[in-house]
Amino acid sequence: MVQLRELDVRQILRDGGMPFQLIMDTFASLQPGEGVRLQAIFEPRPLIRQLTDRGFDHTARRIADDDWEIDFVPKGTAEEASAPDALWPDPVWNLDLTDLPPPEPMERILARLEMMDSGEVMFALLNREPVFLFNELKERGHEWIGNFDETGKVYRIMIRCTPLEGTNAKT
Repeated sequence: MVQLRELDVRQILRDGGMPFQLIMDTFASLQPGEGVRLQAIFEPRPLIRQLTDRGFDHTARRIADDDWEIDFVPKGTAEEASAPDALWPDPVWNLDLTDLPPPEPMERILARLEMMDSGEVMFALLNREPVFLFNELKERGHEWIGNFDETGKVYRIMIRCTPLEGTNAKT
């Protein structure tokens, strides 16, 4: 399964900003096999052409008049990203960690993941984007998707427990 990084540039665009450099920096930082789920207020056709030339397939979905979601995946993995098993089950755990200061939300999430079965999903609300958590999840072999809510103040993340072989997670 292709891991998609969430990148929401809707507010930047609404404020008249130009998120092109942020988008390019995000793509430059991708690991092999990673893609991006871009949220924008329009279908960015010139950007799509440029990223297609750089080796990415895309799927664009119009959510509303000014709400688009575009998945960019490395060429050759688009079928895998849209496969039925790419759908996630309902979360087993729902955590509201918005009132906790760092690093407590990350510590609680990692501790809960150690008790979860492979394939189970956790949903968490955080008061900021958990950039340090992403590296920890990647090292442990977990999958995640996340983004800010419509207010831009609460970060929502779903994490699928997929422990690496040899870890102490429940099986």
